[in-house]
Amino acid sequence: MKSEKKGLDLSGRKVLSVRDAQHARAAGAVRVVIAAKCVVTPSARDFLARHNIALVTGGKGSAAPAASIQASSAPPTRSKANPKLFFTPEAEAIKKEICAVGRKLWMRQFVDGNGGNISYRIGPNEVICTPTLVSKYDLTPEDLSMVDLEGTQIAGNRPRTSEISLHLEIYKAVPEARSCVHCHPPHATAYAITGRVPPNLIIPEFEVFVGKVAISPYETPGTPEFAQTVLPYVKTHNTVLLANHGIICWADTVTHAEWYAEVLETYCWTLLIASQLGAPISYISEQKGADLLALKKKLGLPDVRFDTSKMKECQLSDLEAPVPIALHPSLCDGNTGLASALTDTKLEALAKSITDAVMGAINAHKNRLF
Repeated sequence: MKSEKKGLDLSGRKVLSVRDAQHARAAGAVRVVIAAKCVVTPSARDFLARHNIALVTGGKGSAAPAASIQASSAPPTRSKANPKLFFTPEAEAIKKEICAVGRKLWMRQFVDGNGGNISYRIGPNEVICTPTLVSKYDLTPEDLSMVDLEGTQIAGNRPRTSEISLHLEIYKAVPEARSCVHCHPPHATAYAITGRVPPNLIIPEFEVFVGKVAISPYETPGTPEFAQTVLPYVKTHNTVLLANHGIICWADTVTHAEWYAEVLETYCWTLLIASQLGAPISYISEQKGADLLALKKKLGLPDVRFDTSKMKECQLSDLEAPVPIALHPSLCDGNTGLASALTDTKLEALAKSITDAVMGAINAHKNRLF
């Protein structure tokens, strides 16, 4: 590790942390050389951007090529976002709403520790969000941050959430989305960790405000790949299960996004309770379901079933008799990756388990007879 010409060579590092970024500033560096595959933590990237320290990709263990150093000598490109929005009366009201919603999430046990994150798009390129490593119960308006649509922090004293990219991908893909809430409600997350989705056309409120649920494939939280997993679904769903993780909801306000999380969690919980009563679950007819779908469209809420070209493979109801409370995601939800994952090995294992159970029952019956 060496510093020359105000450039700090950290190309031997596999991960660049905020401590490294602070060291670079203390050394008076105007650029930091990293290896092509180096992982830069969000906090480190934000710190470097705030202090006008450029990141340069160079060879491992060597200084950056002369061309790269020369190109990086110019000041870093500044965000086009307006930091002043963070201090407007509208922003202050949004901060209070975010804190109130954060406390609701904690009180309902939808988050634990410092889990979950909340954001609101206050401008065309400005997003207010919760910080990292702060319990949602303890949030105050002074804790919140603001980033641009690329994730660069432009206001706030605390580092922004490391999962902000998930929210930003939704804002860029869905212009009408103004707020996102990510949390880990237990019953909905139970579906997410089993690769299943709840059936629909059972409770009207769920049908109107959430409806058919998609599930995105698993990626490591906080990574660009994780943020992009929701892109096939968010234009036709306002609520998505995140495999092995939790849920993400978007809406026109922070409170409404939290409502959708509540509706989904209560629905999943109710289905689980109903399944223990020993009687088939009744469901709403296709005709009455169409009325609910029409109401949903009138309210301006998205639903994959509005696409009539997909109706052959995506009917209003997924239910069969006897009614299951957990279903494999359907192809109409865009879950082609998950659907293909259920073929071959997993389907063969499922078929074997069913066959073994049937043969076991037959043999037990024979033993009773003879």
